[in-house]
Amino acid sequence: MKNLMKAFQYAFPKTIPVMAGYIFLGIAYGLLMQDAGFGIVWTAVCSLFVYSGTAQFLGVSLLSVGAPLLQTALLTFILSFRHFFYGFSMISRYPEKGWMKGYLIHSLSDETYALIVGSNPPDYVDQKNYYFAVSFLDQMYWVIGSVAGASVGSLITIDLTGIDFAMTALFAVLVVEQWKSRKCHTPALIGAGVSILMLLILGPEQFLIPTLLIVTLLLIAFRKHISLQEDGGADNHA
Repeated sequence: MKNLMKAFQYAFPKTIPVMAGYIFLGIAYGLLMQDAGFGIVWTAVCSLFVYSGTAQFLGVSLLSVGAPLLQTALLTFILSFRHFFYGFSMISRYPEKGWMKGYLIHSLSDETYALIVGSNPPDYVDQKNYYFAVSFLDQMYWVIGSVAGASVGSLITIDLTGIDFAMTALFAVLVVEQWKSRKCHTPALIGAGVSILMLLILGPEQFLIPTLLIVTLLLIAFRKHISLQEDGGADNHA
């Protein structure tokens, strides 16, 4: 229990940018659920067990029109397909079995993935506990925001426009930190180059999944080169 508390103490400052985005985006989701006629309980259940911002926003309209279960499942699968690629890179990081592995898989959002991959906890913090702390805190931010939106969101009068940029800023900072901490920049250059190319060819609505597929294949193809560059950089630094 003491080790878990250390992990939470270390993880909390790291998750503050996510908190800034998730709470206010969650409020927006809660407002939509309230407007569609769904109460606090349904909002909380969706945020706990669905926990996918894009799928949940889409789910408001699907629930409102009584969409068939198969259609809902298919759309959710397509929207969340990118998580397959996240999952591949987390297999060696997550526990081999147990309840924690199941929860970590369920709670792997874009921002949680970025925080887990983009930071290395110190020796006194157990890695698995750190992964759990980040995942749990991020989900709780979303749950708190969505429940707040469904319950008292109509009373909020301040302008929240642009608050979601906190998560964009988080990704920008993590990219800079990763660039500075790595000796080999090939993965970053591949990711940036393929993303720009696919965006220009396919447009913003269609480029994501093809980009992930191509980047994954290229990283596999250049795996030995990247490993040699990292090992060589580490040896030179030593």
